[in-house]
Amino acid sequence: MRLHDYAPRPAHIKWLLDSDPAIRWQVLRDLTGEAPNAIAAERSRVATEGWGAQLLALQSPAGNWGAGPRRWRADLPKEHRDLLITLYSLSVLMDLGLDSASKQARQMIERVDKRLVFKWLNNRPYLHGETEPCINGRILGIGSYFKKPNDALANQLLGEQLEDGGWNCEAPKSRRSSFHSTICVLEGLLEYERAGRKSAAVTKSVTKARRRGENYLLERGMFRSLRTGKVIDKRWLRFSFPTFWHYDILRGLDYLRNARIKPDDRVDDAIETVIKRRHQNGRWPLNLLHPEHIPLKMETELGRASRWNTLRAVRVLRWYDNSKCEL
Repeated sequence: MRLHDYAPRPAHIKWLLDSDPAIRWQVLRDLTGEAPNAIAAERSRVATEGWGAQLLALQSPAGNWGAGPRRWRADLPKEHRDLLITLYSLSVLMDLGLDSASKQARQMIERVDKRLVFKWLNNRPYLHGETEPCINGRILGIGSYFKKPNDALANQLLGEQLEDGGWNCEAPKSRRSSFHSTICVLEGLLEYERAGRKSAAVTKSVTKARRRGENYLLERGMFRSLRTGKVIDKRWLRFSFPTFWHYDILRGLDYLRNARIKPDDRVDDAIETVIKRRHQNGRWPLNLLHPEHIPLKMETELGRASRWNTLRAVRVLRWYDNSKCEL
């Protein structure tokens, strides 16, 4: 596998930079190695320009982002739809890299913290989480990123880890972990761990739980059945953004990169799949759009080149390639 053949050319970098601040600052950090002050300056624009500013402006004074289009998740009460779209919107603001120290981010999270509750759970504050690990993993990450780490919610998730190392929203009915639930919890635990302000013992227990969850993915080659070796779900080989609660191998690999896990041969097949998804023009397309909703349009044309997918694929391949160069 000659990964240097897949390194981005100057034209690809230029194309990525000719975009929204949310993509530009991550290109500067992950691909071009700019100085920290240049990266911070570009990142600060997420709060005031482009997708980040648009999504922030759509938050209601009540703290939520509305109930979505007509007939979207008509099976749920309006209040549940409100809070789901709020979860998705907050997760995307994290993906955009909105600086949690910015005035806009502080105002936004204060509304969430002070005004949103789960009424059906005796008015439990939103950032305290609810009952499903796939949701609570993201709420833990959101709270840790924008506000403060929630120790009780982290402990709840640690207690819900299954024997095989992952998590499942269907537990205890199902004792088998779900890739979807596991990636949501892993991302949340990583943000919680990085937020600091915990004892060494707590940090050690979180790290141990993360390692078990990461091994759950790695032992299965990031997308295969442990028992049969077959692809669990072919949709995981197609890349989307936003991912919402859905797992795919690019999301899984980008998590490992972000968590600074040293890749080994268990990710080789997944890396090959990322390479195969590249178009001849050197860009990665938007393969899939999920039915979940946020009140913001970023990239919506299936099959067209996606800056989000290209950025994430290139930095994953660089992470993998750098590890091989160290050998």
